[in-house]
Amino acid sequence: MVSAPPVIVYPPDETGGRRVRVDGEVLGRAYTLRDVAGLLQEAGLQDWDEMDVVRSPLIEWRGGGPDVWQP
Repeated sequence: MVSAPPVIVYPPDETGGRRVRVDGEVLGRAYTLRDVAGLLQEAGLQDWDEMDVVRSPLIEWRGGGPDVWQP
């Protein structure tokens, strides 16, 4: 089994964007689950989609879960 790096999705900012950090490196800002999946795909998790993002225990959601996108 391949171990994925820890992922942190930070609380939404004033525009609804959430910083996404993997293994200590900020990958970018996400505005939707699709954005989070895209950032993780760019980081090497090519097979991930929105449902993987919602279900994964490897993602720590700060300031609300995957359904929170407003400040």
